[in-house]
Amino acid sequence: MKKLTMTTAAAVTFALPAFACELEVHDAYARTSTAMSQSGAAFMHVVNHSATDCRIIGARSDVAQRVELHTHLEDADGVMRMVEVEEGFTVPAEGMHALARGGDHVMFLGLNQTLSHGDEVSVTLVLENGDDLEVIIPVDLERTTDHGGGDDHNHDHGHTHSHD
Repeated sequence: MKKLTMTTAAAVTFALPAFACELEVHDAYARTSTAMSQSGAAFMHVVNHSATDCRIIGARSDVAQRVELHTHLEDADGVMRMVEVEEGFTVPAEGMHALARGGDHVMFLGLNQTLSHGDEVSVTLVLENGDDLEVIIPVDLERTTDHGGGDDHNHDHGHTHSHD
């Protein structure tokens, strides 16, 4: 009888779901630096509606040979360098993390296609808890600044996505 109780308790423990990240993406856009670029980037605001921090640990897309999470850091000579962020980005509980030009972003390396103004790019954000979040991102080659949620002029073009 005691053995049955232990087995049942173990089954219940393993059946409990992992915490769910409730992420929503706002104001996403992608671009290249020039028409002949072999790389591009995606920017967005990721909002966490859950009570637990969520970590984005990677990204995937068919648009490029490699997709990485990047940021800009100042080196010892005062020069800004773009570097991969292998540990990913934390989106704080009930908070937001901005992926913006000059800061954290999704980097497309070795583009498989041209990113033309008005196109849409499918990107999968890989979360630490095992979930994936697919985001359809419009290519906006005219954007010169990032707009936050409080701006009167918003470029989300109806592409707000959430993950349950």
